[in-house]
Amino acid sequence: MKKMNQPKVVIIGGGTGLPVLLRGLKKYPVDITAVVTVADDGGSSGRLREDLEIPPPGDIRNVLAALSDVEPLIEEMFQHRFKTSNELSGHSLGNLIIAALTSITGDFVHAIQEMSKVLKVRGKVLPAANQPVELNAIMEDGTIVKGESKIPQSGKRIDRVFLTPEYVLPVSETLEAIRQADIIVIGPGSLYTSILPNLLVPGLGEEVCRAKAKKVYICNLMTQAGETLNFTASDHVKAIYDHMNCGFIDTILVNNEAVPTSIQNRYTEEQAKPVVYDVEKLMKMGLNVIYDRIISYKGDVIRHDTEKVAKIIYSLLEDEQQSIAHP
Repeated sequence: MKKMNQPKVVIIGGGTGLPVLLRGLKKYPVDITAVVTVADDGGSSGRLREDLEIPPPGDIRNVLAALSDVEPLIEEMFQHRFKTSNELSGHSLGNLIIAALTSITGDFVHAIQEMSKVLKVRGKVLPAANQPVELNAIMEDGTIVKGESKIPQSGKRIDRVFLTPEYVLPVSETLEAIRQADIIVIGPGSLYTSILPNLLVPGLGEEVCRAKAKKVYICNLMTQAGETLNFTASDHVKAIYDHMNCGFIDTILVNNEAVPTSIQNRYTEEQAKPVVYDVEKLMKMGLNVIYDRIISYKGDVIRHDTEKVAKIIYSLLEDEQQSIAHP
């Protein structure tokens, strides 16, 4: 049962990065709200989005699974992806259940709330918007690429991204969670396709800028071809600021451990390499830089170390609570 005095953490993101952090953070005595992007248009999510005209459930599904407190077999069933030769092929069971609950309840947010009860979710999961949105990118050559899944494939450098329709209503519960937060965590996740689609929802980004909570950005470990080729850490922050028209990040968490050459070589095939952490530039931007070993390895795939990052976030929260208690 949730204690009333638990500090409130809002985490904004999507993709594979957000669930990694949540699995570690849910072990701490904190009140978690995960704000999840609804710009995904690929795979099972994209098909359900198009066929049923609902927000894509995939990123939401992964976050629900990460925060769930059920038997491993139940979580495995929820995440199960069908491999058949018919219409079910590629769909995950969890996506289908969320789609069914949306149809039954008539509301995507309500469907997530009901699914959260079934999965005994530790915290609250909210979409950035309660309707499908399309992510578009204006490239440096002036061309426009439509669709989250198509942007990284364009082979061009992104100038900026924007959402359509232009007038998207943010979820009121999401705005309230941001207002009440003790700490707001941005990321980890793909800069243009997981982080910015949340912050660009009208009213949501502005609420983050206005919020009194400390804001922490968890920087990516590797650059991404089609999104952040050759980006340094400060380039990531600058891109966020350029889209938001406000400098709101207090602290940035970056990695200080060298990536093994064998793994770097594997990522070279994807035109990806370790992000350069230009600490001096970050400090000149007014950021508190936490420089720590935050890498874990799953085979030859790099991920943020869920236990380490969660511990750092919780320690920042404790520091914030103490400074409020003893100004």
